[in-house]
Amino acid sequence: MPAVLGLNFHHDTAAALVIDGRLYAAEEERWSGVKHNHPIRKGTLTSPTRALQWCLEAAGIEPQDVDAVWAASMHPSPAAGWWLAEERDELAALLPAPLSEHLRLLSHHTAHVLSGYLLSGHEHAAGLVIDAGGSSLGSDFGPGRERITGYDLRPDRIDRLHQGMPTVVPSPAGPRRIHSSLGHFYRNLARRVIPPGDEPEGSMMALAAFGDPQRYRAHVRDLVRLGEDGEVRIDHPWGSADSSTPLLLDGRAWTADNVAEQPEHKRADLAAAVQEVFVESVVHIARHLQRLTRASALVFSGGCALNSRLNGQLAADSGFDTLFVAPAPHDAGTAVGAALYGWHYQLGQERLPVPTDAAWGPYPGTLPGTAMPSGYRALPDLGPGLALTAAELLAEHHIVGWVQGQLEFGPRALGHRSILAHPGHAATRDRLNAIKKRATYRPFAPAILAEHATEWFMSAGDPFMNRVARVRRCRADRIAAVTHHDGTARVQSVTPDHQGLGELLQHFHDRTGLPLLLNTSFNRKGTPILRTAEQAVAATADLHLDALVVGDTLLLADHVPDPRSMPLRTR
Repeated sequence: MPAVLGLNFHHDTAAALVIDGRLYAAEEERWSGVKHNHPIRKGTLTSPTRALQWCLEAAGIEPQDVDAVWAASMHPSPAAGWWLAEERDELAALLPAPLSEHLRLLSHHTAHVLSGYLLSGHEHAAGLVIDAGGSSLGSDFGPGRERITGYDLRPDRIDRLHQGMPTVVPSPAGPRRIHSSLGHFYRNLARRVIPPGDEPEGSMMALAAFGDPQRYRAHVRDLVRLGEDGEVRIDHPWGSADSSTPLLLDGRAWTADNVAEQPEHKRADLAAAVQEVFVESVVHIARHLQRLTRASALVFSGGCALNSRLNGQLAADSGFDTLFVAPAPHDAGTAVGAALYGWHYQLGQERLPVPTDAAWGPYPGTLPGTAMPSGYRALPDLGPGLALTAAELLAEHHIVGWVQGQLEFGPRALGHRSILAHPGHAATRDRLNAIKKRATYRPFAPAILAEHATEWFMSAGDPFMNRVARVRRCRADRIAAVTHHDGTARVQSVTPDHQGLGELLQHFHDRTGLPLLLNTSFNRKGTPILRTAEQAVAATADLHLDALVVGDTLLLADHVPDPRSMPLRTR
C-alpha cells in the first residue's frame, strides 16, 4: 500500500499520514505547547517536526517509504505560476530528504474542502470554504487571495465554480483593492467586543446569545452588501486584516484598546448583530452554491466553519439536505486534506471510511512512576471496572480529568483528553469556568450517546462537536450545565463503539438516566489540549480536579471517597 503525507507549515502547523487506509494526524502545538503553534514572527514558516516524526513512527515507516508529500500553499504573491516553485523550495528546505524531493503544493482552500469531502462519504457534494485568507489566486483570477471559495465535488474531479474577489476602486494614489473576507470581518468586530485575554471569535459567538441583535443590526448590516450570484461585499476596512480603525457606535469609538470600557450588555448586543449578519452572509453564499451544483449535500470547511452557531443555522437554512462540517475545519486540517488528496486523486486509492471520531494522534503513555502530587492518591489496575467507577464519580457531581486512547486531532476534545462533569447543575458550569479561567458567559458542550440525541435536542449534532442544536424545552432544566443562555448546546454525538466515551456514557446513563456528560478540553487557559499522561497529572493538580483517569488508573483527590467502597446505586 502507498503512503501519502500531508503537511501544513503555517499557523496550526500539522502533519497527516495515510497508509493502508488508515489516517495518522497530529498538531505540532501538542508538542510545542504554543496554542495554534503561532510562529514567533508573522509570516514565518514552521515545520511540524515532531508531529511528522510521530506519524512516521506510529505507522512504522521511514521517510524513504513515503510515496507522495503534499502541502497547502499560502503564498500571498499576486503573480501567477512562479511563486509556486519559490514556495515549494522554501517549504522543501524545512524537510529531510527524500521527503523534500516529493513535496508538491495544492491550494489552501482545496486542502480545506477535501479534509471534509473525502471523509464525508458523499459522492456528489457542494463544497464551501470561508476563512480570513488562503492561497494567492494568481493573475488568472486577478490580484488577491482565496477568501470565499465554492466547489462542485465528485470522486473523479474537483471543480472550483465560485470565488470571492476583491473590489478594485479608484483612489488618488491609484487603484485600491477592497477585500471582502468574512473571516477578517468576524475577527475585526470580535476584537472590538471581547477584551484581551480571551479568544475573540469563540468568545463573541458565546456572548452573542445574551444580546439583542436589533440594537446594532442596521449599522452592522450596512457594512456588508449581498449581491447576485452569492456575492458578498464588505466595506473597507472591515473585510481586511485591520486592527486599529475605530467602529463608531452610540457616539463612541469602539477599538481593540478600549473594549473593556464598553458595558457588557452593549458588547453582547453588538456580538448578536455581528453573528446574525455573518450567518445571513454565509447562508446567502450556500444557497447560491445549491443552485449552481444541485447537490443534496454541502461540505463546509475553513476557519469560519468553527462557528458552531453558524453551522446549526446553515444546516437548517442553506437549502441542502445534509451538512458535513470537516472534522478539523481550521488550518491544521489542511494537512489532512492534502494527504487525502494525494491518496485518492493522485494515487487512485479508495476513500477512507466516514469517521465517527478524530482519534488520529498519539497514545498518552503511562503514568509517571514518581510520587503522586500532593493531595491525590492512586488506585491502579481498575481494569474492566474503570468506566463504572468513573461513572459513579461523575454521578456524584465530581469533576474528572479523562485521558483515554489516541489523542484527538482538531481544536475540540472529543473524549480522549477531556474534562468531564455531570450536566445537571448550572453551578458545575460556573465552577468549571472558574477552574479554566474563562468568561462566565462561556458555555460547555454535551457529549451524548448518538441514539438518544434527538430525545434531548431538536437535531442530532455531529461526532466532532461542530454545530449547535436547540435543547428540547422539556429537558433543559435537567441539563442546565450544558444549556446555553439561548437554549442551545454544541452537541457531540457519540457512537456506542467510541473508544473514549461509549462505555462510560452507557454506565452514566444506567446510573442517572442521563445519556450525556459535560465534555470540555483538558488544558489550562491559553494552552493546547494536553498530550501525555504526565501532563495530565500536572494539570489535574494545577486545576484542582476531583479525579483523573489515565488508562486503567484512577487518581483521586484526598477529599473524594473511593467510589468502590460506596453502595452501587442506579436510577
